[in-house]
Amino acid sequence: MLSRMAAGGLLASAPAAAFGQVPESPGPEPDDNPTSVAISRQVFDQISAPVTINGQGPLSFMVDTGANVSCVSQALADRLDLPRGRDLQVHTIVGRRSRPSVLVERLDIGERKRRHVQAPVLPMQAFAIDGVLGIDWLKGQRLVMGFAGSTLEITRSRHEDSARGRVVVPARRKSGQLTIVDADLNGRDISAMIDSGSQFSLGNGALRRLIERQDPTARSRATKVGLISIAGESFQGEQLYLPFMRLGGLNLGNVPVVFADMPVFRLWNLHETPTIMLGIDLLTQFETVAVDFGRSAVRFDIADA
Repeated sequence: MLSRMAAGGLLASAPAAAFGQVPESPGPEPDDNPTSVAISRQVFDQISAPVTINGQGPLSFMVDTGANVSCVSQALADRLDLPRGRDLQVHTIVGRRSRPSVLVERLDIGERKRRHVQAPVLPMQAFAIDGVLGIDWLKGQRLVMGFAGSTLEITRSRHEDSARGRVVVPARRKSGQLTIVDADLNGRDISAMIDSGSQFSLGNGALRRLIERQDPTARSRATKVGLISIAGESFQGEQLYLPFMRLGGLNLGNVPVVFADMPVFRLWNLHETPTIMLGIDLLTQFETVAVDFGRSAVRFDIADA
């Protein structure tokens, strides 16, 4: 068995909220300054950015475009003695769990600051990180992950056009958080989510059935893998390779995808739509990936124009 690690997107809801509903976080202030910080590649291939909490740091937080809330590790909550908040229902890639939360007076990344943040607490023992930086601090903003230069930028939303070596594709939001771009597999439409918090790309059952209809021999080439979520939950999957996939104006070949029975696709109402979560293994093949939450667009810079 090939043993690998996976970190998946998170949804957090208050106890009184309906299943799958996410309490709105405050949007960015009008005078939020653009910022740029260095990112690092850590063990298990997540990307991490330096963060300070209540003036203490730098701390290593994984950048996760599949998470709509920022979270902290249990070890960090204990070390900083963060005050306890209310329990929250946290939806990991595996399912729903009740988790404690802590109250963060101030969370900074570069020049940007957030105050009065309620953050779920997750175990994270298998990941050498202090927390997860979700998209709750990116409303209406533009996140630029510069993999070639190991930089992360947060800027104001702006219009961009495709050019040589650069492809801009329209995106849409789902469940208040997901950034989805249209793609196709051998001419059949599929949905592709941008998930920088997953070590590798993940697919749902509908996508696997589509692959096996197009290639009945695909099942015989599946490789079993062991996975673990950011909350420490173990589960099983099987890896297949997509021979060809179009993503916007990009043509990708031999794309590795891990398939598992993950309730999170049903939570997002994507269980009947062939869907792939584009993990860091695929995203880092580009020089830059810019996710514009204000204009609902994603820019891919190709390493070899």
